Amino acid sequence: MVLLDAFQRWLFRLARDRQSPIVLGQRRIFIIPTGAGMLFAIVLAVMLVGAINYNLSLGHALIFLLAGVGVVAMVHTFYNLFGLRLTPGRAQPVFAGDLAHFPLQLENARRQSRHALEFSFAEQPVASVATVVTADLPAEGTATITVPWATLRRGRLDPGRITLCTRYPLGLFRAWSYPYPVWSVVIYPKPIRTPLPAPSAAAHADHRHGNQGQEDFAGLRPRQISDPTRHIAWKAVARRSDDQPHLVKQFAGGASEELWLDWSLTPADGDPEDRLSILAGWVVAADEQQACYGLALPGKRIAPAQGDGHRASCLQTLALYGESAP
Repeated sequence: MVLLDAFQRWLFRLARDRQSPIVLGQRRIFIIPTGAGMLFAIVLAVMLVGAINYNLSLGHALIFLLAGVGVVAMVHTFYNLFGLRLTPGRAQPVFAGDLAHFPLQLENARRQSRHALEFSFAEQPVASVATVVTADLPAEGTATITVPWATLRRGRLDPGRITLCTRYPLGLFRAWSYPYPVWSVVIYPKPIRTPLPAPSAAAHADHRHGNQGQEDFAGLRPRQISDPTRHIAWKAVARRSDDQPHLVKQFAGGASEELWLDWSLTPADGDPEDRLSILAGWVVAADEQQACYGLALPGKRIAPAQGDGHRASCLQTLALYGESAP
């Protein structure tokens, strides 16, 4: 079995493509007749026997003409992939159960267009999902496609190699290649919606955040990543140059409520994956309510904050919880 895997890796060039762009050369493209191509060859053989038996000159001419068409079709099928350049992009995180989309830029440097290019992942876990993407490329043009992957569980996903194939122009031959980009994406736990835990009061004089109350306006300060966009002072930003950071409104007075999304608040007898999903649901709900929330896991703690960056950090922590660093 080990020898077979090693032979397949050598034959199909299954090593990682760490250089970008990926260029499909002659040694990376494979071609075989399709079922229609085999039937075409059998029909030609039968016609040839009949032409020889009845000494039909026009029959010989027709057979050799059709055979020449088949050979030309084989060459065009091969060259539909030859020289194609592939540049992988960055995939965005999704929740478990959703489709992850892996962007791929296609570049055609030749003066002939390419047609009917089919992209799919070789090890797609859900066969019932339509995960084959078809693309056409204009002459000396580019295009960007996204290859989907049906996610099943949280964690860091490596989708593996791509199967790129074509049967253009006549469907008599199938040419394919196995590009293997360096791709990975974080899959968040599937959220389970449950009521948020009760918040706890915290003074705004917290040394980590300074005076950040939400009652009285206290001035302006440079914007940080965790600051929500609704606090941006747009009038002040309009008076500043483009290279200066945005300003946000600073408030003072009163006490705020900090929401802690704690592992200990989830059902103690529940499955660990379900507990992570409950926390993911709390993160989504707290972000929708624009609450100031923190995340507490065994051995991991994220201070309360707001914004898209904080939401992504919390969800990524839940997605990778219990896994070793890559």
